Amino acid sequence: QLQASGGGLVQAGGSLRLSCAASGRTARRGAMGWFRQAPGKEREFVAAISWSTTYYADSVKGRFTISRDNTKNTMYLRMNSLEPEDTAVYYCASRPNYCVGTACEQGYDHWGQGTLVTVSS
Repeated sequence: QLQASGGGLVQAGGSLRLSCAASGRTARRGAMGWFRQAPGKEREFVAAISWSTTYYADSVKGRFTISRDNTKNTMYLRMNSLEPEDTAVYYCASRPNYCVGTACEQGYDHWGQGTLVTVSS
């Protein structure tokens, strides 16, 4: 199971850190990722981490940092310089296989519930 948390309301330019706690078999999978879905839009890939390799969507590169603490079975997404366009429900997910680059944008078969991030202008 995956449990996302850490969402909230923040002003533009601010920061938030999302957490995704994994339990059971999801804690030992090949890759984990973050996705988001804004109102009226399709879900989109945000970032992924596979072992020590990270990959980001162009829209968040340089502002967001994904990390993973295997001792706590927890994945994080540090979000800096937030913009109103980052407002969305953020979901964490896991996939069974290691990935590199664009392959990390798909193949996820376990999903957590979302956590809402609202960035005010």
